[in-house]
Amino acid sequence: MQGIGDWATRRAQLSGDKVAFVSGERSWTYREFDDRTNKLANQLRDRFGVRRGDRIAAVVPTSVECLEILFATAKLGAIFTPINVRLTAPEIGYVLADLGAELLFVHGAFAQAGDAVKEPGVRVREVVALGAEYDELLAAADPTPMTTMAGRHDVAVIMYTSGTTGRPKGAMITHENLRANAAAVTSAFGLRSCDVTVTALPMFHIGGLGLYTLPFIYVGGRNVIMPSFDPVAVLDAVVAEQATQLLLVPTMWQAIMDVPDLEHYDLSSLDCALTSGAPAPVSVLDFLARSGVPFREGFGMTECAPSVALLDSEHVREKAGSIGRPLFGIETRLVDDLDRDVPAGTVGELLVRADNVFAGYWMRPEETSHALRGGWFHTGDMGRADDEGFITLVDRKKDMLISGGENVYSREVEVVIAEMPGVHDVAVVAASHEKWGETPVAFVVSNKGAMLTEDDVIAFTRQRLARFKVPTRVEFIETLPTTATGKVQKNALRDRLLTETN
Repeated sequence: MQGIGDWATRRAQLSGDKVAFVSGERSWTYREFDDRTNKLANQLRDRFGVRRGDRIAAVVPTSVECLEILFATAKLGAIFTPINVRLTAPEIGYVLADLGAELLFVHGAFAQAGDAVKEPGVRVREVVALGAEYDELLAAADPTPMTTMAGRHDVAVIMYTSGTTGRPKGAMITHENLRANAAAVTSAFGLRSCDVTVTALPMFHIGGLGLYTLPFIYVGGRNVIMPSFDPVAVLDAVVAEQATQLLLVPTMWQAIMDVPDLEHYDLSSLDCALTSGAPAPVSVLDFLARSGVPFREGFGMTECAPSVALLDSEHVREKAGSIGRPLFGIETRLVDDLDRDVPAGTVGELLVRADNVFAGYWMRPEETSHALRGGWFHTGDMGRADDEGFITLVDRKKDMLISGGENVYSREVEVVIAEMPGVHDVAVVAASHEKWGETPVAFVVSNKGAMLTEDDVIAFTRQRLARFKVPTRVEFIETLPTTATGKVQKNALRDRLLTETN
């Protein structure tokens, strides 16, 4: 099989009458899924002129339709980009322009996507609305099966991730990256065709696709797809469908724990509960232990499609705080500034080499060369390994925080606030938050005579950034602490927050 488009065809041959997806009251067999992706692929080619290498974007909820667009695009050898539905029109517009997207699928619930096509540099030729228009498109389509036109090392997906430059950059994930990730996940979790999962993570994040959605198609399992996260709906689906695998980020697990009458839900069908995106609180570990559900913590990155390491259920308490050990087929190193391996117990930068490591950043050759120098992906994460190979991260990527499972890079927030009239300088750091894990806090230096308030800054950023990126607090200070070379000392700002909290 050359590309992931072949997965749909092969699954239709091997598991045609088996239910592949359930969403609400509707279900799709693997044969129906392949038939619909063939129809959509033919329409994309014949009606919209989509060819190999073209970029197709989507602002749609987690849905079977999202997967149909992905697999139809893959059959054509085109490139799919799911865009975060929580982004504002200018943010979506930037992605569309940077990507050079020619076709955009949208869902009516996200009106900002329509405004985004009017942003500077956007060249989208056609916009297709999910719902009646999408259904009519398929109804009028040629059902002829399509042979996948993609090669293994062609780019299948470009997933945008925020960068330290303050602008998102597209991680180019190939068909082989997705296959290698699916194989690694299948091996790590022992996935079988009889397994059932509930997908509540958004598919515009690599975690929503790479864990477990694509691996389940790879092995022929059943996937219950939720358009948005609702803890009661997830619990109902686990019980009704007898789910065997469940992935949620820590904030979702905490929401599950807050459901009234939780003890009445029988979770015994679960062979594995998995969290990723941030370390799980002890309260979540205790809850799952009481439920008798084996619990694991995964660590991954967009650039690794996303799997890197796993903390297995046998060590989840003993090695609490660790990201675990690399999955089978994935190599890691911890190195110093000269890329020399550091001994156990010594802090170094985490490097990854594997078939699931991305091909580079879209239209950013210099950043690609830097990130993949020496044949290893330099993650920017600093960590140490113990004598058994368990890795503990001591600091995340520069200036990154995780809020409710969403990655937020402070530089992106700083760039927006710096554009506000009256702002002289700004630095953004993470603050602990009981519900979201972390949220951004902005330290602002005002121009002389400027009468800015916290509400002013928050309102300004809210118009330009997704809600999870908006600072929950703004502090005004006379000057930012800097080193002798003028670099902002963010550790000093974090220490200030800790002092104020205590």
